[in-house]
Amino acid sequence: MKHDLFHSVSFAIAAACALAITATANAAAGDATANTASASTDAAQVARGAYLAKAADCAGCHTAAPRVAHPGAAPVATPPFAGGLGIGSPFGTIYTSNITPDPQYGIGRYSYDDFARAVREGIAPGGKRLYPAMPYPSFAKITDDDMHALYAYFMHGVQPVAVPAPPTRLPFPFNQRWVLMFWDWVFAPKSQFKADPKRDAQWNRGAYLVQSLGHCGACHTPRGPGYEERGYDGSASAYLTGGTNDHWFAANLTGDEGSGLGRSSATDIVAFLRNGHGDGLIPFGSMVQVVEDSTQYLNDDDLAAIAAYLKSLPPRAPSGYFNARSSAAQQTVQALKTGDVERPGAGIYASYCARCHQMDGAGVPQKYPRLAGNPAVLSASSVSLVRLLVEGGSSPHTESGPKPRKMPSFAGKLTDTEMARVLTFVRNTWGNTARPVTRNDVSSVRDALHK
Repeated sequence: MKHDLFHSVSFAIAAACALAITATANAAAGDATANTASASTDAAQVARGAYLAKAADCAGCHTAAPRVAHPGAAPVATPPFAGGLGIGSPFGTIYTSNITPDPQYGIGRYSYDDFARAVREGIAPGGKRLYPAMPYPSFAKITDDDMHALYAYFMHGVQPVAVPAPPTRLPFPFNQRWVLMFWDWVFAPKSQFKADPKRDAQWNRGAYLVQSLGHCGACHTPRGPGYEERGYDGSASAYLTGGTNDHWFAANLTGDEGSGLGRSSATDIVAFLRNGHGDGLIPFGSMVQVVEDSTQYLNDDDLAAIAAYLKSLPPRAPSGYFNARSSAAQQTVQALKTGDVERPGAGIYASYCARCHQMDGAGVPQKYPRLAGNPAVLSASSVSLVRLLVEGGSSPHTESGPKPRKMPSFAGKLTDTEMARVLTFVRNTWGNTARPVTRNDVSSVRDALHK
């Protein structure tokens, strides 16, 4: 009896131990599976955040220009996201901050709420208000899911850089950041993006990318007296009709047939954003960096969505006119080819410009932009055209586009009067019709650039 009882108790203990071991093993296996799934989810979140950071072009502003140790030395790349890029504003130079996860000089101590508030509201921990050179009025529209992905990327996918960014020191009263509380209250949007139920998914995706992450309006929308963007979506008549920033005029992106996108197809826009070449048009100025650092990395669906949204914008702020079929346009082209042109600026164009842009203004596909019918040539402002003549420029370097080409500077070759004449010629030849450029237009830009 005792023997049977002993065996029964022993069997029960053994069975219990076996069940415990099995349960422990199953729990360990479950934990391992959960940890693997969590790691996979975290990696996917970081990867998604990296893509969104490209869409928002965070590196474009928060990475300083390559440094040159001494004249003639090769430029040395600066650490990404470590800040230090000087952004020109009417109030002085604003230096971008270090947004790497370094705990001392970057954002390594930011909680998610700290990060979201800084990005959406322009308020850093401690209540420090950011200047609206940081496009938080547009970033206010970023969804919670995207904001969490961005936070995961900047905390776990970016290399910390223990380097302080140069402090921004604007003159009084612009150094009084507390005043921005009132600016934000009056001008800055507060709500996240809301899809338009009357539009399809592609349109809404394009609207979201353009209005929030892409913050296109920060450059392409004119500013008001308080340096505020005059609208943050299509409900505002001035939205994306063109704006001047740091002596560049960012083009009209509405459907205007002259200076806008009215004559560009959705396919042209996609090619322009991906390769830096579309319909004979090439980015210039700060848009070169946008293509290099941001839009070339967007997937096909997102580029198509952006193009679809932009093509839906009605024509606004019309400027300039183009008619390649007019008799005057045909006569001008023929006269340029035979050299029988006496108009001011024609000889300068033939001597300095025609080799690349051609006598008919058609440019060379995948190399040099066309000037005939180019929206930038027909724009209301000639600031960008003058700056390109003064400083020169370069087309973007993209993974799928052609080899970059450079435009030389003509600052030492042409006087202000000669620049005004050749630009007026270009803006009124081959069917182009736009406001003439004056000597004062040129000199004011050169004075601002100190060139």
